[in-house]
Amino acid sequence: QVQLVESGGGLVQAGGSLRLSCVASGRTLNSNYGMGWFRQAPGKGREFVGRITWTYGAPYYADSVKGRFTISRDDSKNMVYLQMNSLKPEATGVYYCACAADRNTYFDWKYVYWGQGTQVTVSS
Repeated sequence: QVQLVESGGGLVQAGGSLRLSCVASGRTLNSNYGMGWFRQAPGKGREFVGRITWTYGAPYYADSVKGRFTISRDDSKNMVYLQMNSLKPEATGVYYCACAADRNTYFDWKYVYWGQGTQVTVSS
């Protein structure tokens, strides 16, 4: 079992920045595991934002956030971060971190473990 807890959400004006954090516990995670960030806007389905692999590997982003969002990790702390810059109102939603026993997937159904989510609201 893997427990995931997100934090860092809040209200920000368009053009602003937020950094989300996700701490993982319960199992030693290695390079066979991928960590993904997803978001869900009100009334819409879950959308892939980006992913990163534990231990090594470059992050991968959805086209909609490329160049504005950055995913990083701290292996020593079992932490994954999502730095969001130049935020737009359409980024509003609940942001989830998730863990998959698949290093390179962006399919939400492959992510077995999910955090409770953190709300991000971007005002115009």
